Amino acid sequence: MTARTDPWSPTPTRILRVRRETRDTFTVELEGQNRAFEPGQFNMLYLFGIGEVPVSISGDPGNPDVLVHTIRAVGTTTLAMKRQAKRGSALGVRGPFGSAWPVRAAEGDDLLIMAGGLGLAPLRPVMYHALRHRQRFGRVTLLYGARSPEDLLFRSEHGRWARKDCVVEVTVDRAGPNWVGRVGVVPALVDVTPLDPARTTAMLCGPEVMMRFSVRTLEARGLAHERIFVSMERSMKCAVGFCGHCQFGPTFVCKDGPVLRLDRIARLFGKREI
Repeated sequence: MTARTDPWSPTPTRILRVRRETRDTFTVELEGQNRAFEPGQFNMLYLFGIGEVPVSISGDPGNPDVLVHTIRAVGTTTLAMKRQAKRGSALGVRGPFGSAWPVRAAEGDDLLIMAGGLGLAPLRPVMYHALRHRQRFGRVTLLYGARSPEDLLFRSEHGRWARKDCVVEVTVDRAGPNWVGRVGVVPALVDVTPLDPARTTAMLCGPEVMMRFSVRTLEARGLAHERIFVSMERSMKCAVGFCGHCQFGPTFVCKDGPVLRLDRIARLFGKREI
C-alpha cells in the first residue's frame, strides 16, 4: 500500500492557513489533495514528534481541495499544534474515518441541527450540504449554544446561514450586558422551535450532558429514536477498531461511529460509567 491508502500511515499535508476562532480554539486549513469526505467523518492529525489526535472535519464537503479542522487546544498534542501550526508547515493526516451524518437519507425531511460548544464543528459540513442543496430539504433549523458569546464558533457565518432560508437560534450559558441574544441551554430552544416529529431528522453533537437533555426534550416532542442521530466522543487511538480505546458497549466509536442512530445505543447512552 502507499502512504495515501494505508490507514496506519499519516500523509504529510501542507498547511494553507491557520485561523483563531476563540481563546482556546483554532482552525487549520490543509491541502485537500482531492481527499473526499462525508459530513461527520474525522481524520487523525499527527504533529511530527509529538502525537496524534482525532479531529472532526469541519469544512465544506463540496470542496475537496481544502481540508478543514477546528481544534480545541486542551492536551499536550493540541496545545503543541496551536503553538507550532503555521502556514507552509505540515501535519500528518490519516483518514477520513468513521460514519457520517445521514444527509442523503434525510432528503425530504426537516433538519433539526443541535450543537453545543465545539460540537458545531462536526455539524458545520451538514449546514454546508443542506444549504447547497436547499431545495431537497424542508425546514432547516440550527440550535446552537456555548458557554459565553466569546466561545461561539463561526459567528460570522450565522447570519449568512440565516439569510439562506435557515432558522438559526443561538444561546449562551452566561453573558455580559452587551449580549442581546438568548441566555440559557440548548435543549430549551426546542420548546420555541416548530417541530413535526413525523418528518424531522435531528442531528446532535456537543457535551454528552447537553445531548442527553436534548434527547429527552425531543422525546417529549414525539421524535422517535430512529430519527435522532448523535456524534459520540471517545478516546480514539487507532481509528480502525483495533485498539479498543473507544469501545462503547458492543460499538467501536471510531469505525461504527462517531455518528450513531440513537435507537442503536439508547440502552447505554448517557450512562456516565460507560
